[in-house]
Amino acid sequence: MVTSSILVTGATGYIGSQVVLELLERHGDTISLKVLARPSSDCSFLSGLPVDIVRADLLDVPSMIEAFAGVDTVFHCAGLVSYTKQFRNRLYDVNVIGTRHVVNACLFHGVRRLVMTSSIAAVGNSDDGTPATESAAFREWQRRNGYMEAKHLAELEALRGAAEGLDTVLLNPGVVIGVDRKNSASVSSSNVVLRMIYQGRVPVYPSGSTGFVDVRDVAAAHVEAWRKGHAGSRYIIVGHNRSFAELFDAVRRLPGSSARQIRRLPSSALLLAGIGGEIWSLLLNRPTFISLESSGMSAQRLVYSNSRSVQELGMTYRSLEQSIESAVA
Repeated sequence: MVTSSILVTGATGYIGSQVVLELLERHGDTISLKVLARPSSDCSFLSGLPVDIVRADLLDVPSMIEAFAGVDTVFHCAGLVSYTKQFRNRLYDVNVIGTRHVVNACLFHGVRRLVMTSSIAAVGNSDDGTPATESAAFREWQRRNGYMEAKHLAELEALRGAAEGLDTVLLNPGVVIGVDRKNSASVSSSNVVLRMIYQGRVPVYPSGSTGFVDVRDVAAAHVEAWRKGHAGSRYIIVGHNRSFAELFDAVRRLPGSSARQIRRLPSSALLLAGIGGEIWSLLLNRPTFISLESSGMSAQRLVYSNSRSVQELGMTYRSLEQSIESAVA
């Protein structure tokens, strides 16, 4: 018996595709599932799945209004990840204006709950180095990072929807890693980097730290947020806080790894790598994870608390080693 009609944006992407599989595995008998995909998106991953593919674009308001008809729950997983200045305007269009259109379509149709994929990029950090919580204030230095600012502004759009009566839950995953072999769309730049480290092609690491989480845990968190999340709340979804030195060492210690001695990347070399990434993005007109902004962020010592997700959503997290092994296998 169908009890809920659900729409997932970004369903062909790394996180969205995993959310689709998680929903079907756990609630396939009781939900009808729409997936929103741009006209140009490759939907081969969805072939054979019991989903209704709706062709629409986040920036095309009429198509969005039509797509959201008859839906009581929306998982908004679509978004752009880029750290180069070349894509700053595109980041704003997709992540901020796109979210605005999602929120407005939800309000127009009286959607019951919106579960939105945000990021730790929108979470502030603490002054004393203790793990940041969901209430940590967004910092001035973060506003100078295009991706961080776009995710922060996208959250404000979602909270504006909450103020207008939309039941909204925000999820803030860390750096998402890992591969689900049952999911042909389980592809991301973070896993490409992990494989390069494993193959010994990246012998240097930046000086900072951040939070990491398995993509399968992120998908589970979305479903738990739908079922248990408190309206208007944020949940940091981070399995492990690690320095990049610790991450590289964990990859190096895996059986079969070609990584040998690793060294900390000097700040001057980090700057040059960032400049090179900016030039690469400009010449090829493609986003990249290596840029001036990402280089600066990788030098920050960032740590996050997952206690709220554990206590309120009942989350448990895979080991970092499990996630890495799935990425490099």
